[in-house]
Amino acid sequence: MTNSDVSTVPNAKRLLWAGFMAILAAGVGFAIRGGIFDNWSKEYGFTGAQLGAIGGAGFIGFCFGIFGGGVIVDKIGYGKLVVVALLCHILSAFVTFGASTPENAYNFLYWGMFLFAFANGTLEAVANPLVATLFPNQRTHYLNILHAAWPAGMIIGAAAGWVLDDKMALSWKLQLALYLIPTAAYGLMFLGQKYPKSEAAEKGSSFVEMFKSVGILGAVVACYLLALFFGDLFKGVSPEYSNIIGYGIGGILLVGVAVMTSFSLGSILLFVLFVTHALVGAVELGTDGWIQNITGNLFTSEQGKYLFLWTSAIMFGLRFCAHWLETKLKLSPIGLLLACSVIGFIGLTLAVNMHTFGMALVALGIYAVGKTFFWPTMLAVVGDRFPHTGAIAMSIMGGIGMMSAGLIGTPGLGYAKDRFTGESLQSSNAALYAEYKAEKPSTFLNIPSTAAYGLDGKKLAAAKEATEKTDAQKAVVLADQQGDRATLKADSYIPLIMSVVYLLLFFYFKSIGGYRPLKIGE
Repeated sequence: MTNSDVSTVPNAKRLLWAGFMAILAAGVGFAIRGGIFDNWSKEYGFTGAQLGAIGGAGFIGFCFGIFGGGVIVDKIGYGKLVVVALLCHILSAFVTFGASTPENAYNFLYWGMFLFAFANGTLEAVANPLVATLFPNQRTHYLNILHAAWPAGMIIGAAAGWVLDDKMALSWKLQLALYLIPTAAYGLMFLGQKYPKSEAAEKGSSFVEMFKSVGILGAVVACYLLALFFGDLFKGVSPEYSNIIGYGIGGILLVGVAVMTSFSLGSILLFVLFVTHALVGAVELGTDGWIQNITGNLFTSEQGKYLFLWTSAIMFGLRFCAHWLETKLKLSPIGLLLACSVIGFIGLTLAVNMHTFGMALVALGIYAVGKTFFWPTMLAVVGDRFPHTGAIAMSIMGGIGMMSAGLIGTPGLGYAKDRFTGESLQSSNAALYAEYKAEKPSTFLNIPSTAAYGLDGKKLAAAKEATEKTDAQKAVVLADQQGDRATLKADSYIPLIMSVVYLLLFFYFKSIGGYRPLKIGE
């Protein structure tokens, strides 16, 4: 296949690999930052809640970047947003490196993380629609190649952190500076390039026209997640009214979209895709956020790192194979998503009962195959079926996935871990549970009726770290492991639900003559 068969834009491959390098920088920085949380805790005395808030800034910043960038990119062009992202990536390093004392560290690290994530979100608002525009006939293939950069960056960042931190004990600032190398690379690769316009921008579509397919239905999904975000944001200011404030802001935004689009209901198909991508964010990124902790608990910390690198390597390699799967196995994007959801369910179900490292390699390897194609292929479906939305629908979908990971997936798995661990210990030894029970309950989505008590973190850590465990400590550790297994079981239901949705979509497209990309006007 010649380059002309793939894209009519002469610099298409350079722009593709520039986008790849941009997402690689995000993955490297994300992995290194995750590995130096313990450094920050020791150096500045942060609590787990403070570290969680700093990490949460990564999700918040990304959402603002991709939502804001996606809305304006078709009007101002890709190049200007690349400059904004590059400056924010560089500024993020300087802000983060400003942390020097326990008194100033929290603010510097929080806003440094926010700027870093904002840059990542802005780049995705550029790279996703850019690649979809460059390769209109092979969006699934090239968007998967673009997003192979994320696991590649995670591998590099995790491996580098392992060597630089665990083996060489270098300063966390030197470790973090590593992400500036791919940052400089993508800046040079984008430098001086001519960017194509999306099909919608080329046709002169107005912002309102691009937004109409999103409409009220699509906005409901995004505004609900924004309501959860603002509810969490105001929890420290007004705990009693934070949910009301959050839903109030979400409602105002929803009304704004309704008025702007002349009360367009929007596409039901796009609404279904948005809801499904929220599940993708929860099961892919949410699980990624916990999997090292869970496997490190079921096995050893070092084996947990091996397994994380193993699953990331599988994702990296397979994301170059989407075109082969489409052409050789005759899988449409929806067929690919259906197959992946079934495989993901099987992998997580097997992981529930992994008791040896070899079994873990098999189970998590199967899960990694399943989750590989979710994110980029969902973006490709939106690009194929809704070209008239320009970058807007694709960027909103990316933001929904990331917000779901930060607001539902990661906290939800943490809640499940607390709930199932507490229930396991209570059922086996009520007196021991009373001794180890956490002071404050965990809730899901701030719903009081979900309140459940996990175990006290310090007491649990002491039981796990004891070299010669008492019978009581053994029982606590066993309950914690059983809680992890029950959490993986609950997690497996997400791809199972997704498989039902994809099956219905498969039959829907079959009823209208099969899946195919559309042009504006169709």
